[in-house]
Amino acid sequence: MGEAASFLPLVLIVLAFYFLLIRPQSKRAKAQRQMQAELAPGSSVMLTSGIFGELTRTDDPERVDVRVADGVVLTVARAAIANVVPERAPLEATDPVDPAVEARADGREPGEDVPGRREL
Repeated sequence: MGEAASFLPLVLIVLAFYFLLIRPQSKRAKAQRQMQAELAPGSSVMLTSGIFGELTRTDDPERVDVRVADGVVLTVARAAIANVVPERAPLEATDPVDPAVEARADGREPGEDVPGRREL
């Protein structure tokens, strides 16, 4: 009984690692693989480098083409797609912000130049 009880803390630590670290990571990896498998042309995506674009070709199992600007298409690894960006609703027209009311965290007035900054 004493020998079995000495292994109990080790077993509990292994179980804790599984439920706190390994299992959540495998769920995230599964969700990422599923998202990458369901990519379709026309989807807006964000790459792992932070570049946003629209998928133009997804027929290759390893690579996809992403249009980042008019006439600029990048061929990237499918694994480089971090997530699919949901379509945003168009912005509604709102009242313009009055520059006299707009507050700045650094204490400068709106439109005031940054000290030490030179125009090119």
